[in-house]
Amino acid sequence: MIRGRLLGMKIVPMRFPQGVPQQVWKPPKTPGSVNQRNVLTADCSSPHVVPKQQKFYVTLVAYVDGGSHGNPGPSGIGVVIEHSDGGKSRIARWIGQHDNNVAEYAALLEALQYALDLKAKALHVFSDSEVVVRQMNGVYACRSPQLYSLHWMCQKLARSLQFSIAHVRREDNAEANRLANSAVRKRFLAAKGNARPQ
Repeated sequence: MIRGRLLGMKIVPMRFPQGVPQQVWKPPKTPGSVNQRNVLTADCSSPHVVPKQQKFYVTLVAYVDGGSHGNPGPSGIGVVIEHSDGGKSRIARWIGQHDNNVAEYAALLEALQYALDLKAKALHVFSDSEVVVRQMNGVYACRSPQLYSLHWMCQKLARSLQFSIAHVRREDNAEANRLANSAVRKRFLAAKGNARPQ
């Protein structure tokens, strides 16, 4: 057993099959006040809150983005989910201190867990990260110790869906980018508001 992780709110135990590198997501050192829940769970059970009278969507389309202010530095994710009935869901999360590629994978993982929560049959993802898109499509091998466990987890969840991922230009992914940046800004504002004068 290795230590669980993410968003610093609650450490969730996680297990990997034998042979899977035990490189895991490290939680932020200081728990944040934004979104007091664990986003990424290793057992692939998802923490999203599902309404009692839940709608079941056959197909979802997701625009995902993750950004780091400093690379590595304060990071956030943004996800825009388009439902088959025309509705939208928007997710913005602070994820701690990470690099850009980790943040991009975190955004993809959030979209996958959301789709599984809603018992969707298919998820089509658009990302402006060529690294994530090409690794998920098997064009690039994922050898980075920081990304391997995230990549493996995304691949595992994707096999439960009719999944596709494609690259999109940054300007066509503006809403997800805005959400990722807003998550970091809100974290900074919350930290500044809680700071005591010397």
